[in-house]
Amino acid sequence: MNSAKGGYRVFSANSSPACVELAKRITERLGIELGKAVVYQETNGETRVEIQESVRGQDIFIIQTIPRDVNTSVMELLIMTYALRTSCAKNIIGVIPYFPYSKQSKMRKRGSIVCKLLASMLSNAGLTHIITMDLHQKEIQGFFNFPVDNLRASPFLLQYIQEEIQDYRNAVIVAKSPDAAKRAQSYAERLRLGLAVIHGEAQCAEHDMADGRHSPPTVKNTTVHPGLEIPCKRQPLYPGIELPMMMAKEKPPISVVGDVGGRIAIIVDDIIDEVESFVAAAEILKERGAYKIFVMATHGILSADAPNLIEDSAIDEVVVTNTVPHEVQKLQCSKIKTVDISLILSEAIRRIHNGESMSYLFRNIAMDD
Repeated sequence: MNSAKGGYRVFSANSSPACVELAKRITERLGIELGKAVVYQETNGETRVEIQESVRGQDIFIIQTIPRDVNTSVMELLIMTYALRTSCAKNIIGVIPYFPYSKQSKMRKRGSIVCKLLASMLSNAGLTHIITMDLHQKEIQGFFNFPVDNLRASPFLLQYIQEEIQDYRNAVIVAKSPDAAKRAQSYAERLRLGLAVIHGEAQCAEHDMADGRHSPPTVKNTTVHPGLEIPCKRQPLYPGIELPMMMAKEKPPISVVGDVGGRIAIIVDDIIDEVESFVAAAEILKERGAYKIFVMATHGILSADAPNLIEDSAIDEVVVTNTVPHEVQKLQCSKIKTVDISLILSEAIRRIHNGESMSYLFRNIAMDD
């Protein structure tokens, strides 16, 4: 099937060990060989891609994990997609377990929605379909003008909880902020466990920063010629209409809604990147009587000094999937564990190529996952 006309190929979009390993796991499950291609950086920093076999008339799946050098990974994906398009591939499907720039999916101040820009670039390069996992915002699917299959890692993480955490029946699922409460509730309902929410977390919520533009604009202090001073009283925008004064938003004192005393606390989220908020949540849970603390997340980016902070924290274990390479971080921190999700990616590839329904992969999946 791998060499037949109208068949399919699976390529790795970069030569990093993590991406190649994930691609090999997927191809082994599919019973095919990994496609032959060379991806490298020239001495001037440019990315070059060479496809070393015929792909004419075939379905091509590009596996691209996102290591620390995000922009290089994006260029590798774009250039390989375009190379396959000009090589007359029938369909080009990007398998991007962690979609980059997914946190930049809302307008903030005078910035831009970078995720939308990336979606347009991938479409122009020639992608016809995307397989991804646990998008940071599900609305991102609307940025694309082609199909997007947003798979879920929750079945694998739930299985880990049931098989690897002893006495998990004495656990409570924790949302480290009210924004994560729906995801935590979904986990708690399927495991039939209690739910706790940490309220008053000292961080800026996304909805607070959604649009930082001021209307009307703030008045700067300027030097005015004597005798031309303008009265300080603010004039109404429209005659006869007075807008109510806006109350300043203040964070309430940190509190835990729910009982965690004498229990195992399992914090769930989609991304664990900078870990300060997770470490602070673990300290609060420890103070409230939790005797073990786990953190479960789909994407373990673990930037900056995250491994050392985790190692020195009250967190007992951090469980993430292999959507993002984190081998270096695991060497720095023994608390980081990995769950393999190549099974669901390979099944998605097989079903898309054969034109089968994808609904089987979403059975028992809650909308809030």
